[in-house]
Amino acid sequence: MKHRTILALSITALLGLQGAHAATVPTLSKGTLKIGMEGTYAPFTFKNEKGELVGFDVDIARAVAAKLGLKAEFVLTEWSGILAGLQANKYDVIVNQVGITAERQKTIGFSAPYAYSSAQIIVKKTGSFAPKSLAELKGKRVGVGLGSNFEKQLRDAGGINVVTYPGAPEYLADLAAGRLDAAFNDRLLVGYLITKENLPVRGAGVVGQPEPVGIAMKKTNTALKKAVDRALLQIKADGTYAKISRKWFGQDVSKP
Repeated sequence: MKHRTILALSITALLGLQGAHAATVPTLSKGTLKIGMEGTYAPFTFKNEKGELVGFDVDIARAVAAKLGLKAEFVLTEWSGILAGLQANKYDVIVNQVGITAERQKTIGFSAPYAYSSAQIIVKKTGSFAPKSLAELKGKRVGVGLGSNFEKQLRDAGGINVVTYPGAPEYLADLAAGRLDAAFNDRLLVGYLITKENLPVRGAGVVGQPEPVGIAMKKTNTALKKAVDRALLQIKADGTYAKISRKWFGQDVSKP
């Protein structure tokens, strides 16, 4: 993983912007990488008090674009439609904690994993309810992002009253207000909410093993995948990745 190859080829040669690839990702030939993300999913992609787009995924996306010699242009959209937007060519890639699953890989291309995390149950800070597993959520109202891996996990468990939302802020607000019994999301998100946002929530049971997330792109664009994978190796080799990871989580999240 300590490759130090210099990305010296021109963008046209590197990304193979010819024929079908040029039609699929026209923005790349103009020196821009269009990046789809939510913009409401702290600490991965959100707006700070100044209205600036910030977050772990934002920093990773900018670093990758820089290695490709491209300008990062962010396109914000709700999670429920983010994968469809990729297929409709609204952006070239998605950098938004997209889990690499066998089902998604049938229709979507992915970079090598750039982070790992586990799912975690979230409950109100007050109260004695502290479920350690999904089985303990049966009969409970549990908030989750529409179309996410977390929604699928809840539905597959069975017996849970799954309540879907367009994004994390909405269901976390309902959890804090007592309209939900629990929420279900990324373990890294929970730590951020508690330490940075001061929300009245706490982490309960961690569910399953750490799972990989990758940069999503059109499955047909194999040249872009190779370029992005190389860029990820470079930002890990030169210390950029470690700096970003420590900034947001205080740890290296590139490994399971």
